[in-house]
Amino acid sequence: MKAFGKILGLVLLGLLLIIVALGFALSHLFDPNDYKDEIRQIARDKAHIELTLNGDIGWSLFPWLGLELHDASVATLAAPNQPFADLQMLGLSVRVLPLLRKEVQMSDVRVEGLNLRLTRDKDGHGNWQDIGQPAPATASTDAGSASTETANKPDSVSQPLKLDIDSLTVNNARVEYNDERNGQQFSAESIQLSTGPIHEATSTPVKLTAFLGTNKPVMRVKTEVDGKLRFDRVLKRYQFEDMKMVGEASGEPLQGKTMTYAVQGQILVDLAANVAEWSGLKVSANQLRALGELKASNLDSTPQISGGLSIAQLNLATFLDSIGHTLPQMAPGSLSKVELVSRLSGSPTSLAFDELNLKVDDSTFTGRIAIDDFARQALRVQLKGDTFDADRYLPPKSAAANSAAAARKTEVQGSEAGALAASGDTPLPEAPTKSGWSTTKIIPVTRLKALDLEADLSFGQLTLTRLPIQNAALKVSSKDGLLTLQNLSGNLYKGTFAANGSLDVRPMLPLANLQTRINNVPVEKILQSQGQKPPVTGLLTLNSNVTGSGNSQSALIQSLNGTANFVLNDGVLLNANLEQQLCKGISVLNRKTLSGTPPGKDTPFKELKGSLVFRNGVASNPDMIVRIPGMSVKGDGDIDLRVLGMDYRIGIIIEGDTRAMPDPACQVGKNFVGIELPLRCRGPLELGAKACRLDKEGLGKVAAKVAGNKISEKLEEKLGDKVSPELKNALKGLFSR
Repeated sequence: MKAFGKILGLVLLGLLLIIVALGFALSHLFDPNDYKDEIRQIARDKAHIELTLNGDIGWSLFPWLGLELHDASVATLAAPNQPFADLQMLGLSVRVLPLLRKEVQMSDVRVEGLNLRLTRDKDGHGNWQDIGQPAPATASTDAGSASTETANKPDSVSQPLKLDIDSLTVNNARVEYNDERNGQQFSAESIQLSTGPIHEATSTPVKLTAFLGTNKPVMRVKTEVDGKLRFDRVLKRYQFEDMKMVGEASGEPLQGKTMTYAVQGQILVDLAANVAEWSGLKVSANQLRALGELKASNLDSTPQISGGLSIAQLNLATFLDSIGHTLPQMAPGSLSKVELVSRLSGSPTSLAFDELNLKVDDSTFTGRIAIDDFARQALRVQLKGDTFDADRYLPPKSAAANSAAAARKTEVQGSEAGALAASGDTPLPEAPTKSGWSTTKIIPVTRLKALDLEADLSFGQLTLTRLPIQNAALKVSSKDGLLTLQNLSGNLYKGTFAANGSLDVRPMLPLANLQTRINNVPVEKILQSQGQKPPVTGLLTLNSNVTGSGNSQSALIQSLNGTANFVLNDGVLLNANLEQQLCKGISVLNRKTLSGTPPGKDTPFKELKGSLVFRNGVASNPDMIVRIPGMSVKGDGDIDLRVLGMDYRIGIIIEGDTRAMPDPACQVGKNFVGIELPLRCRGPLELGAKACRLDKEGLGKVAAKVAGNKISEKLEEKLGDKVSPELKNALKGLFSR
């Protein structure tokens, strides 16, 4: 038996030596370069590709089945003269015996100078879709035979090959994609890929570097990816552990600036469960730092994304400037402290930030921001803020607006210098001619036409155009060029206000409509907040409904039409002593000289009310009524909003000097009872009562009436009961006309 075993061993050793010798002979005596044409034909028949071998073929048979190709290219049979891939060198080797067990044990795999060109034509057909397809002439025959062969084959469950590769190295590779439908191009150049040993269910070190580019917009990105790849094809689980990606980006979207970025985390894709996770997410881009986690589900249908995101405090203005997006001029320090914490949810067409906590400078917002549809840019906002100063983020006035405002200010100052309302001796100020309204476009028509917005905002305190609004609420929507202000309301200086309206940018000239309701708001506070010197104080109640068209302050004011009614209670006409004006008029009628000047420089009143009709920027006020202690006032005039000027005729029914020790010249006799003293007010609206003077023409008519009253009295005394009442009345009428 021992001899038999020895003989058997010698036989087996001999057979092994024969096999090795045969492999050596085949690999050294057989040259595959002599069979390039046959190899190309086999590639056409079996793989349905056009293989071009310009370089030498190197190979080995045992114990490694080795292959080395030089200067080769591959094309589809549909376009054999247009290679979609070529390479300078491909080298690999596979152990022969493990192949019998469906195990692929490979040594180092090297790819040099791979150039892959992918193209989609104007009909949307990609050249890669023809890979492995028969030539067009034999497509139907081959397809029929293939389907027959497939039908005759019994069903079987294929088992994946077991991979065992020492390493994979790709040097100087390039991938290019062109889409002829839209002219879009993408490229990845100078690709360098290296891995450690690749084994199933084992972490494999991977390092990849590349330069990425696109032409619409022009972008250039340098990137480097490092980590450990782990996969299990049976369980369909793929992991990228300790993934780190760093690089730099530049191009048109960055306006010549450069952005450095870094991304890291743990990535898991489970195709059996159709989920993917990105945990330990860390992102940095210039000054921005963010942490988070993401999870995707339903990978086999419509993926759904969820997770969380936290952005550390950063100077947002500086960050945006560093990536080429300079913001409009704002107040110093604006957007210098911004941070965010939120939950995320989304799909391929939408993204939502829920449970949002956003801090912007000195303000904190909570709520939700969502983009319901990326294609329509459908923005949905529900936020609640504590305090927010909107003025610091508004752009400054344009040079044209400042110039117009300066010209009007000069004109008003000139009128005010000559007014001297306290004396009442100067002529009426001239009506203003300079407009302080800007002609700069203020409505972003193009953006509004594309805007799909629903916003519901509330604030503990909102500062808007320097007005401190408490408990402010704003609800607005916009779609297809129609912006609708559903509500803007709040408390203002212990009063309330509310507004609603619309802005339609679909016509050639934008059309605005606004309804306002103001209740018991101090009018002087509103004027002071706008940098104006108030001519009057009091609690304002106003209801208005106005329309306007145009794309500037000037155009909107010039086209202003609508109605309004107002009441101003418990007010004061500042720097306007109407009592002096009245006493002066009464003294003229009494033909006496005032012994002094009535005390005080202001005129208080109980109520000022009326209605307004707006026609092309001019507000007509035919029914103004003012109730002042000792007198009542009626007014009829116009306010020209285009130049902020006024022209009023005012009638004052007087009671005279009601002080305990009245000025004799200012006493009202029974002849003056019911007499209406006329005033004329003309000039800049800011002057208020300073622009009012006695109407001398109207005063002459009053004097004639008073004279008539005195003659009537004398007739009464002379006639007594000697004539009939009818004759008395007729005689009085002659002198009272």
